[in-house]
Amino acid sequence: MTPNDRKAELIRAGARQAAIARELGVSRAYVSDVVAGNRRSERVEAAIAEAIGRPVEEVFPPRATAAA
Repeated sequence: MTPNDRKAELIRAGARQAAIARELGVSRAYVSDVVAGNRRSERVEAAIAEAIGRPVEEVFPPRATAAA
């Protein structure tokens, strides 16, 4: 799911990033960074996925890791 898809799904679900941030005790900017894919946080990703009713793996697909 792309960052724009995540934003649209949050809107459709009536979930606000500020509310997720308050619930988790983090800043709204932090949640926004996770939605945009600029940061990773299992806890925030799980809360976002729960808010839109989808599995975390679908909302935040695993990123490719660099080969050694």
